[in-house]
Amino acid sequence: MERGLGWILFAWLMLLVAGVISVIDGISALAYSAFFADYGARFVAGNIRIWGWIALVMGIVEIVAAISVWRGGEFGRVAGIVIAAFSIFVQLFWIPIVPLWALISMVLAILVIYGLTVHGGRGKEA
Repeated sequence: MERGLGWILFAWLMLLVAGVISVIDGISALAYSAFFADYGARFVAGNIRIWGWIALVMGIVEIVAAISVWRGGEFGRVAGIVIAAFSIFVQLFWIPIVPLWALISMVLAILVIYGLTVHGGRGKEA
């Protein structure tokens, strides 16, 4: 196995899983916003529906980036890094609702950024 291939596989899988979870979170926030409102969280910016749309769009972009990473595309690498960085920012707004999950998501996004920046260009070299 080529050195760093495990990190690329990890980044691909985490982008895919994060994308699916973001889509589910976005749909839940849009369709059943009372579920999230029961926590009584107050948002610094916007409301649950706005963040639901952001999560839905972000999830779709994550899934597209994951597909591109799987195929070895440079778009997936760059988009994966950008969307993972943006995901860290977005998770800051989810902390009042689901603090543990938001922190875990931030750590995973940092690991995805590491995997794609350090080892992401390996597919082009081979």
